[in-house]
Amino acid sequence: MKRKHETFPSRDAIVAYIRAHPGKIGTKEIAREFGLKNADRAELKQILRDLADEGTIAKRGRKIHEPATLPPTVMADIVSRDTDGELIASPTEWDEEESGTAPKIRVQFPRRLQAGTTAGVGDRALLRIEKTDETDGTPYIGRVIKIIDHARTRVLGIFRALPQGGGRLIPVDKKQAGRELNIARNDSLGAEDGDLVSVDLVRSRGYGLASGKVKERLGSLATEKAVSLIAIHAHDIPQNFSPSALREAEAAKPATLEGREDWRNIPLVTIDPPDAKDHDDAVHAEPDSDPNNKGGYIVHVAIADVAYYVRPGSALDRDALVRGNSVYFPDRVVPMLPERISNNLCSLVPGEPRGALAVRLVIGNDGRKRSHSFHRVLMRSAAKLAYAQAQAAIDGRPDDTTGPLLDPILKPLWTAYELVKKARDERDPLDLDLPERKILLKSDGTVDRVIVPDRLDAHKLIEEFMILANVAAAEMLEKKGLPLIYRVHDEPTQEKVHNLQEFLKTLDMNFAKAGALRPAVFNRVLAQVKGEDHEPLVNEVVLRSQAQAEYSAENYGHFGLNLRRYAHFTSPIRRYADLVVHRALIRALGLGDGALPQDETLEQLAEVAAQISMTERRAMKAERETTDRLIAHFLADKIGASFQGRISGVTRAGLFVKLEDTGADGLVPIRTLGTEYFNYDETRHALVGSRSGAMHRLGDVVDVRLVEAAPVAGALRFELLSEGTVERRGHKRDSKRKMLRSERDRKARADKKPRKKDRKPPKPRRGKSKKGQPWKG
Repeated sequence: MKRKHETFPSRDAIVAYIRAHPGKIGTKEIAREFGLKNADRAELKQILRDLADEGTIAKRGRKIHEPATLPPTVMADIVSRDTDGELIASPTEWDEEESGTAPKIRVQFPRRLQAGTTAGVGDRALLRIEKTDETDGTPYIGRVIKIIDHARTRVLGIFRALPQGGGRLIPVDKKQAGRELNIARNDSLGAEDGDLVSVDLVRSRGYGLASGKVKERLGSLATEKAVSLIAIHAHDIPQNFSPSALREAEAAKPATLEGREDWRNIPLVTIDPPDAKDHDDAVHAEPDSDPNNKGGYIVHVAIADVAYYVRPGSALDRDALVRGNSVYFPDRVVPMLPERISNNLCSLVPGEPRGALAVRLVIGNDGRKRSHSFHRVLMRSAAKLAYAQAQAAIDGRPDDTTGPLLDPILKPLWTAYELVKKARDERDPLDLDLPERKILLKSDGTVDRVIVPDRLDAHKLIEEFMILANVAAAEMLEKKGLPLIYRVHDEPTQEKVHNLQEFLKTLDMNFAKAGALRPAVFNRVLAQVKGEDHEPLVNEVVLRSQAQAEYSAENYGHFGLNLRRYAHFTSPIRRYADLVVHRALIRALGLGDGALPQDETLEQLAEVAAQISMTERRAMKAERETTDRLIAHFLADKIGASFQGRISGVTRAGLFVKLEDTGADGLVPIRTLGTEYFNYDETRHALVGSRSGAMHRLGDVVDVRLVEAAPVAGALRFELLSEGTVERRGHKRDSKRKMLRSERDRKARADKKPRKKDRKPPKPRRGKSKKGQPWKG
């Protein structure tokens, strides 16, 4: 094949080609453009590595683009107007430390305005991005696809009544904690003590309390059982379904055998948490009878057929897309779909025929997937099991339910899992040890206790079978050439890898990276600290070096799972992304009604992916804030008590400490650390005393005293009781030794210091040096 360019392309030519195709090309496409083969490709890869090291280009998965550029679809906040009155936006998520100042986007609206497309400063919008040649500081045009959220001109808070009438508003936002508003009697809208209310700011004074006027009463928060209401309203999470969606749900009929395979004789079982209300996945395994797959297994994974009930463009579909996903709080669930669908028609309850979209996975005796096929079926669950219940049966403690299932159903599942686990270990995905806490409530909604559930093989079994099914879905749709929404996880940026390398040097550890970056590189680091005092610290820093998983119509792989293609298929009751994948499979395989529309484009799926990535992050934030508020309520009567915790965050504002027993997070303000000035050491993830060298570092075990709790905002403030440590070349000394050396003493010693030739040999030190506080695992 003759080259398009007779000589090897210059660096400028390569960069120009990348700029002309931002985010759309990789090494393969560049080599094809310039007709490069074999040795030429090796030289090209080296040039691309050099350009990346210089910061001239950047990689997102396998795609190459200019650094610090925006993707084709982005969520952005409208922040100002320019001198011509046009709206200017900034991307909602932007890492300024890594990429510099966020680029400005000039907002443009469609010619034919639709409802909800007008916007102003403070609004959040989904934009389609185009690069411009302008040099006035606005390098992008953002065409409005949808207004996601309008500017907040109101304050959300709890109304506290005063004896003389009227009351005070206690803001729910952590950033506004302590900034109460005065509510006059005539402005209270009849609010009662403990009500969650929305308030308009009426007047802000230079002194005294600002005033507000209640515009809406949102519900009573007389008990902690309603604490989740705060997060629901603060993040505008839809609670109520439209009347038309509810009518569609009530009118829905159970699935029948028409157009389906009959799988009712396959003893599929669901294995879920004990408090699960919907059951959308069931599993079954049996030895493969094929003589060519001796020792192999057949695994069936059946997923609730939500696409049969929620058709594209229907009211149910519109409501589900706005929600994006279900949101789970300790006291309630805000579902993506009405209860008639999620807890009834689509819940794979035992003994009831249910429609499902299922995958048949053929597993070899080496644990690798040999083949797969998808089927639209009618199934009947044989049993509903909890994780601990299934695990107990395998461990020799069956109950009345699991006893009859042990030999015919559970043991084959575990045998198949052992095979799959071998392949998983060979794949070597990222293996972070980050235990999750769960809040258990009393009947009145208050916190009973906080536990860390055991991580059982039953959990891992379901997880691995679901991963296999998700991979099979992505592979099938790629094979059929259909667009889909991938679940993607980019590899860490060079900047974050460099920061991790520098951090590990402070622990006398090396980050050995040879060739392409793989999860195994991080796993080797994690293995080195297994069982060591600083294991939690290293796990936390490795986690912070990773990118955030998201949904995308463009595939750049899943770094954490070490998979080239991955899509969410297994939870369509609670995730809209899975519903889209189901529709695409139905269309690709000609499985009947509920298919992805023929005119659905990649650009439209990119817009959906951006929106549901946003709703996923919204849900995570709401769930985390609710947990913080519940724990703050739980600790509010323990002011002055001491706790042991671990430093979970280090910032210029102070230290964040996570308590060992409850997992509660609180702030130790930097101004309370001592009499000296503390510097923020980003490399060490530490605050370091400028005079003493005393260090407070991410991961340190510390004792703190609770000095303030703001339950409404979920904020805690601690006083640090533990002293910092001084680190010197791999060992630690007590900081007091150095703190005793005052500035005056050191100057006096310097004045009396003899000339070098007159110095006497140093005297041997007496006594033993003190060691710093050890880290506890």
